[in-house]
Amino acid sequence: GPGDEVIVPAMTFAATANCVLYQGATPIFADIDRETLLISPADAYRKVSPRTKAIIGVDYAGHPADYRALDEISRSSGIPLLADACHSLGASMNGATAGSLALASAFSLHPVKPITTGEGGVVTTDDGALARRLKTFRNHGITTDHRERDIRGDWFYEMVDLGYNYRLSDIQCALGISQLTKLRGWVDRRQTLASRYDRAFSNTPWVRPLRVLPGVSHAYHLYVVRVPAQERGHVFRELRRQGIGVQVHYVPVHLHPYYQNVLGTGPGTCPAAEAAYEEILSLPIFPAMTEDDVDFVVSALCELLPAKEVA
Repeated sequence: GPGDEVIVPAMTFAATANCVLYQGATPIFADIDRETLLISPADAYRKVSPRTKAIIGVDYAGHPADYRALDEISRSSGIPLLADACHSLGASMNGATAGSLALASAFSLHPVKPITTGEGGVVTTDDGALARRLKTFRNHGITTDHRERDIRGDWFYEMVDLGYNYRLSDIQCALGISQLTKLRGWVDRRQTLASRYDRAFSNTPWVRPLRVLPGVSHAYHLYVVRVPAQERGHVFRELRRQGIGVQVHYVPVHLHPYYQNVLGTGPGTCPAAEAAYEEILSLPIFPAMTEDDVDFVVSALCELLPAKEVA
């Protein structure tokens, strides 16, 4: 609530920080690791204060955050660790699947995600009390405890907390469940395409894929590279002109006008995130892509960049 703080990475979609504001608390932006674009555990640790109530790791592009390091901060400080796993469905770290790496993990089922229900999402946790509270929270704070129904009657229900109507319809749930058996194949295909990109860029120092940490099986919701900042705008426009659906993920949250106006953030708050933003480019990656599609993207990108390394 008011006066509380939650640490979030600067490089993420605005919703990660917005959820903190919805509670009346203040998001504190941690900078990112320059090679992975994941939240920097060292900077997150520096941002911990007596007002910190949680740390949110973001699985940027489909790569799980460094939860081992974040968990050490969580345990030593007594601060809950949460995961924005909206990009990482199907990923894992050291054999542990995304969704099991924090106290609670949130997944998105938006149309651009690997599994979609049109809109909505999923929260996973191994904390039984939290799971029960989440179930009532999504249903106006109402419980329909079947044990109580045996005593009081089949009509029994009680509002035990303040909640919202966050329910998915049965049709949406059926749609999502029907895709689960295809998830592994879709992730495998994304990894195959990413490997082809990696090989193509291995001898092009002016196109730098993001580093993958040891022990990580990447979901590759996005395939992000860094190109020279002075070339990025031109490259973006030309690839779009050729019908190649490139994008930039993301504008660092602290640079959005709303956050600058409300929190007073701005340039210089998270230098690594700001530098990365000037260079990053998301290349197309989706299961229906062919190897020829990847080669076409690589060829088009390389033709637009200098034929030498840019310092």
